[in-house]
Amino acid sequence: MKEKMEEIIERENVWTVPNMLCIARIAVSPYLGYLIMHSDYNLALGLVMLAGVTDLLDGLIARSFKSQSSKLGSFLDPMADKVLLATLFLSLTIAGSMPVPLTALIITRDVMLAAAGFYIRYQSLPPPRTLSRYFDMTHATAQLTPTKISKINTTIQLMTGFLTLSAAALGLTEHPALHALWYLTAGTTVASAFSYLTEKNTYKFLKKKKKIR
Repeated sequence: MKEKMEEIIERENVWTVPNMLCIARIAVSPYLGYLIMHSDYNLALGLVMLAGVTDLLDGLIARSFKSQSSKLGSFLDPMADKVLLATLFLSLTIAGSMPVPLTALIITRDVMLAAAGFYIRYQSLPPPRTLSRYFDMTHATAQLTPTKISKINTTIQLMTGFLTLSAAALGLTEHPALHALWYLTAGTTVASAFSYLTEKNTYKFLKKKKKIR
């Protein structure tokens, strides 16, 4: 059975620099929320900028070095972005600097995408589907390819979160330009959600590799 499993599932190294950078973004998200809730906007802004740099770095490293690219990273990178952005938007909303409907829209979309990711993992995992195998991330069973509008939406959301945080620090959250940016963010969020439903090849199940005899 073990030999059969190894033929079906691709084993990979998940301890890569890009994956560690993604995990770091997830780990600092609660602290970011804490800073915003306590109105420590300057440090929060610095943390958001640092997170943005790590996001650029993990993608650059994964593309430049084949050994640093992993199927897990295709899921972990967008997940790290979603956790960070959800924390940023939610904490700003609780602090009264971000509209509730926009944050609810973003979090609803992200929860649905996360649920879809877990379902894809389940469907792509060959029998026997045990918990230990399901959560063994060294076994790659699927690969995610974000849509173009989703990538644009992530950039806009990060820009919106950063500018709203800056506006909160300066007391400019009622500026019309910021409100226009909120509407733009809502539009791209809805569009990105539909793109995953309508576009093909957003994910693929990995097929077993043929042995060379």
